[in-house]
Amino acid sequence: MTPRPTCPCGLPDPYEKCCGRYHSGAAAPTAEALMRSRYAAFVRLDAPYLLRTWHPRARPAAPLELDPGMRWTGLEIIDKTGGSAFHSAGTVTFRASYQGGAIHERSRFERVDGAWVYLDGEFLDD
Repeated sequence: MTPRPTCPCGLPDPYEKCCGRYHSGAAAPTAEALMRSRYAAFVRLDAPYLLRTWHPRARPAAPLELDPGMRWTGLEIIDKTGGSAFHSAGTVTFRASYQGGAIHERSRFERVDGAWVYLDGEFLDD
């Protein structure tokens, strides 16, 4: 039996039981879960999900063009503040690696109509 690959977000569950359920319509329960699912969406070139989970006041105009040549290689969550079921806002600091480099960012998330959405991010120096 071939082992099922783990989710692109770095958690050990298969994609379908991890970020795939959010991509299919379930709401991410925390800001970190949304961050992980958005990373997985970049890996899988799921632009509609990225737009759907962007804060309405910060969302770019569609269509969102993703580079199919970009090879994402890993996600490391460095820190988080707030972002739980008991918060209305939160931050997630992460490093997203890609072939040839990495992005180090502190992302801000807010709830809109009860759902977590990505507001914006600040790039950090390594």
